[in-house]
Amino acid sequence: MNGTIKSIQDIVKNLNEADLDPKTEVVIAPPSLYLLLTREHLRKGLEVAAQNVFDKPNGAFTGEISVEQLKDSGITWTILGHSERRVILQENDSFVANKTKTALDAGVGVILCCGESLEQREANKTIEVVTTQLQAVADKVKDWSKIVIAYEPIWAIGTGKVATTEQAQEVHAAIRNWLKDAVSQEAADNTRILYGGSVTEKNCKDLAKQPDIDGFLVGGASLKPAFVDIINARL
Repeated sequence: MNGTIKSIQDIVKNLNEADLDPKTEVVIAPPSLYLLLTREHLRKGLEVAAQNVFDKPNGAFTGEISVEQLKDSGITWTILGHSERRVILQENDSFVANKTKTALDAGVGVILCCGESLEQREANKTIEVVTTQLQAVADKVKDWSKIVIAYEPIWAIGTGKVATTEQAQEVHAAIRNWLKDAVSQEAADNTRILYGGSVTEKNCKDLAKQPDIDGFLVGGASLKPAFVDIINARL
């Protein structure tokens, strides 16, 4: 819930003029009020995501946004299951899975978030928590070709704390192994797994070298010009 017309225009202008790694797919997710503004000004080849979508068609669901409305506006992705939605707004695994299926069925790609709290990590339940969140989706969705998984340790979001490269890689590898067992070998090979949790231009290059980290879900740093350096982490 950040941004104004002016600040978003500035971010878009910076991206439009930047020399970006052509091998890195870039998707930006402004608040819903600014989705059309962003899509109309962002250059072709860069995509726009909603931060959420509802699991029902258009109708009497005041305050929500439908997949049909996203498609009508040229929005090709949505973020679902973000920890703030799970924790603050009490969205459970089943609701996130329903929304994921609804988006995918309509042809909108999903950036599916999963992650554990500090208490869960200290109780050695990280993999159990993350795979339970993902399993709820696997129970309803068989085709994962338009899902990108984003692992975001809740304790590392906006805190300045970052999982070490080893911690992040360990969870990403476990997620890939889970994909092989619960979905398919093809899903394990082809599903991109992003890391999200206080990613900055300072730590992105080391994280990007890890074999199972395919990209980043960037929070606060995406509001700054250094976002371009994160996009170009593999150059």
